[in-house]
Amino acid sequence: MLFEVWAPRAGQVTLHAGGRAYAMERDPARAGWWRREAPGGDGTRYGFSLDGGPVRPDPRSRRQPDGPDGLSAVAGPGGFAWRHAWAGRELTGAVLYELHVGTFTREGTFDAAAARLPHLAGLGVTHVELMPVCPFPGTHGWGYEGVSLWAVHEPYGGPAGLARFVDAAHALGLGVVLDVVHNHLGPSGNHLPAFGPYFTDTHHTPWGAAVNLDAPGSDEVRAYLTGSALAWLRDYRLDGLRLDAVHALADNRPKHFLAELSGAVDALAARLGRPLFLIAESDLNDPATVTPRPAGGLGLHAQWNDDFHHALHTLLAGESQGYYADFAAGPAAALAKTLRGGFFHDGTHSSFRGRPWGRPLDPAATPAHRLVGYAQNHDQIGNRAQGDRLAARLSPGLLACAAALVLGGPFTPMLFMGEEWGARTPWQFFTDHTDPQLAEAVRTGRRREFAAHGWSADEIPDPQDPATRARSCLDWNEPEHEPHRSLLDWHRRLIALRRAEPDPGPLSATTADVDPGGTAVLRRGTLCTAVNPTAAPAALPLGTPRATEVLAAWHPVRLPGPDGVLHLPPASAAVLRCDGPAPERR
Repeated sequence: MLFEVWAPRAGQVTLHAGGRAYAMERDPARAGWWRREAPGGDGTRYGFSLDGGPVRPDPRSRRQPDGPDGLSAVAGPGGFAWRHAWAGRELTGAVLYELHVGTFTREGTFDAAAARLPHLAGLGVTHVELMPVCPFPGTHGWGYEGVSLWAVHEPYGGPAGLARFVDAAHALGLGVVLDVVHNHLGPSGNHLPAFGPYFTDTHHTPWGAAVNLDAPGSDEVRAYLTGSALAWLRDYRLDGLRLDAVHALADNRPKHFLAELSGAVDALAARLGRPLFLIAESDLNDPATVTPRPAGGLGLHAQWNDDFHHALHTLLAGESQGYYADFAAGPAAALAKTLRGGFFHDGTHSSFRGRPWGRPLDPAATPAHRLVGYAQNHDQIGNRAQGDRLAARLSPGLLACAAALVLGGPFTPMLFMGEEWGARTPWQFFTDHTDPQLAEAVRTGRRREFAAHGWSADEIPDPQDPATRARSCLDWNEPEHEPHRSLLDWHRRLIALRRAEPDPGPLSATTADVDPGGTAVLRRGTLCTAVNPTAAPAALPLGTPRATEVLAAWHPVRLPGPDGVLHLPPASAAVLRCDGPAPERR
């Protein structure tokens, strides 16, 4: 078989495969590339030695059976016997469910997670969004310090395990989205710098030198990242990718890497004949992220909307520290602004950043599904000092209000695993670094970070303690008991109602009236979602069109009388059917 590697700085490259060494030759057609035919097949262990140095794993390795520092193994899903045909599921009309393989079950494997997929199909979500699955040191971790960007974490089940999971999801009609990290690699097990200029000091990120997207050698680095993305979508039959922190992808070339990537993904979708999409995590609040390429944008298909989360969180939880400060000054107004215009910071001053931030979206021209809305996600839970969920401090009624605003709102909704039943288990920051010095640096750094906010060291979970990961695993017995059972049923009903309603189109098609006290009325198509997160009964004027049916209610409510006023109990929500389309936006 043919072995290839890009190593432009090497004077000599040796392939070690199947216990033998082979001198590699320069590829005359591709500068910096080396190649060699050698015996090999599925499972063959191999690596490359540069100029007589240590044998390192293949940067494009598809499998690392012994972890990031071990030899690579020939592997690939090409030999997987797919059982279920898959035509794809597009993002329009989607309900996403973010899942971490290592804590979705106690076993922490793809196969154990696949066994729980019928729960998600019954819930009504359309896509499972897997947190990163690239190899990282040890067994347990979040996955954002992965290396080997073409490979699959072996303790989860490796490439075959991922393929089995995707096939099982497709059997139930569920699409699969994968979170990928292009903006940095983990500090341990990262061998890319030995092979070539994968990183550059031209730009700096919170993780150090930036990935090289615009300095000399960047053509191959861009091809490496694009090739990895296409391989996930093509070879594992995925429906989309979530791109981590794209604001950290520094690129001054005339065509931004993200536009190049989105073009390649759209071209692959056309070749495969099924929809594919990219969802960005972006801190920039820049409409260009989701603006189509022909209109001058980057062409990504959606982005996470943290502004909506922050407004909702401050309204329900009352927190005002850090980046919540701007939203806490007027949480109801902040929520109204995000529901109507997408971004809260759209050129306004951000006290957290100390300067103006963001640019406005055009609600009439922006499809609502291009923004992903959520009350919780892995970052907003796990980056808290103790990894506590909303259920740790909000009543079931307020959790029901959060669900109604997420699932009744204009954006593509996303749930974080266990949110659908109000899971009380925390989701904490945990690692399993095998380097003792790195492990201690992470432990002390975490404690130092939260000490600045008044937490004592003994209150911060030790990331390296196996008990921290164990506490973060979902308790699948919870849904059998109240109030979890009722919350699960509530989420099922809201999701079913959302999916039964045709996509309304642009952001402006959903109207949102939010009272200064926090009560809200959303109109999306023929659905009217009313929310009362206050501690007192509320009278909410629904106006026109007239409500004709109560479709779901956290506490029993009656249809409005001739005055069109809905009387809603404290900490509750309801969804009603209204005759005709929503009124013009106010």
